[in-house]
Amino acid sequence: MDEQVLRSLVKWPNVRDCYGWLALDRRGQWRMRDEFTQQHHLLGQVIVHQALKEFISRNYARDSHGRFFFQNGPQRVFITLDATPWVVRIIPSDQGTQLLTQCQNSLEPTAALSDENGNIYIVGKVTQTIYEDSDRGKFSIQASESVALLHDHDLDLFSELASLREEACSFGGSWNWHGKQLPLDPIHSSELATRFHYIAKPSA
Repeated sequence: MDEQVLRSLVKWPNVRDCYGWLALDRRGQWRMRDEFTQQHHLLGQVIVHQALKEFISRNYARDSHGRFFFQNGPQRVFITLDATPWVVRIIPSDQGTQLLTQCQNSLEPTAALSDENGNIYIVGKVTQTIYEDSDRGKFSIQASESVALLHDHDLDLFSELASLREEACSFGGSWNWHGKQLPLDPIHSSELATRFHYIAKPSA
């Protein structure tokens, strides 16, 4: 969380929260959603300004209710999630491959899930900013379990790491990550938010 953002919360503690105007899509892109977009259930305009994307990512947080938001100075902008709070890519590095979220923080995987539409979700620990509900200006940084949708461009790469078996409505099996065999289990997409304690469409 940016220091200037924390200072603005102290200076203007009673700014109203904002809902519906910012979304995270299935490819990890931030999207602006004006009134027309919201009324017609459209995706919204992709934010391409690099500095703005980085500002959102640095000030991305969650509260104890499982609502994710962008702390835009003194205003809290709750985020509509097309899928999960995180979208992850498989990225080569000097230390081998790593999993990076849309905020460029690392996810340490413990498992994967496959849904009825062939989507892959990575389960693991990610360092995230947590809002303490008892104090509007207080945030903590914690490494905690969450779930991330794997970017569709990386599905072929994931399949090379996986040993699959067919389940009733999806796939199960295992996958290899840095020499470890991790489980791959089926899940229905409707179960994700409840299982991982997040709210996809926060409302006032």
